[in-house]
Amino acid sequence: MSDKPIDEMSFEDAMQALEEVVTRLERGEVPLEQSIALYERGAALKKRCDAKLKEAEEKVAAITTDENGNAAGLTPFESQ
Repeated sequence: MSDKPIDEMSFEDAMQALEEVVTRLERGEVPLEQSIALYERGAALKKRCDAKLKEAEEKVAAITTDENGNAAGLTPFESQ
């Protein structure tokens, strides 16, 4: 597993780490305390993936197109 802090991970890194956590939990070969720690890490990784996806969706939504459907610029994003 990566030593990189979760809040610094890219979407791809977080997704890969989450897959590793799920695989280890599904095998059932880790002690209970380690399973709990893995579950907590998995929850944090899922939250990171969700945040990165939302960020990407917001960027895509901000792209404006012209009458031909070509990217024409960006509209300012207003956070809520």
